[in-house]
Amino acid sequence: MLCQECRKRPATVHITRIVNGRKTEMSLCEQCAREKGELEFLVEPQFPIQSFLASLLQQGAVPMLKVSGPPTCETCGLTFEEFSRTGRLGCSGCYERFGERLDPVLRRIHGSARHTGKVPARSGEAIKARRELARLREALAEAVKAEEFEKAAELRDEIKRLEKEVG
Repeated sequence: MLCQECRKRPATVHITRIVNGRKTEMSLCEQCAREKGELEFLVEPQFPIQSFLASLLQQGAVPMLKVSGPPTCETCGLTFEEFSRTGRLGCSGCYERFGERLDPVLRRIHGSARHTGKVPARSGEAIKARRELARLREALAEAVKAEEFEKAAELRDEIKRLEKEVG
């Protein structure tokens, strides 16, 4: 097949265009295709994407992602993973750093998220009874919430018994 433009050289470039739904086809030789500007896509562009990206990397324009490690207390260096394993915080800064993540872990390790301290052996019977009542009431509320009514009835009876003892 000869070039449709010059009709002298063999057609080596075949172009199909669809503009506004209308299809046109052309078969050109390489020289005529260059003259008509149809081979521009084969020539290296003035601004290749590879050199653009390379220049960005050389200039440091592409921000590098910072890979952060596990959450760590800025004051003592304790990681949340270490706290989860041991159940002990390193300093008061740990409470601020790990605040929102502490409750579930403290409940799992210690049974409560509230620190109550020790009770003196000599005068502590009344205090121990009040703490036990508070614990039972909390367990009763949880049982009712979970719709464990048999357990709730047992806890209710235990609370009444303990209230009679304390007076």
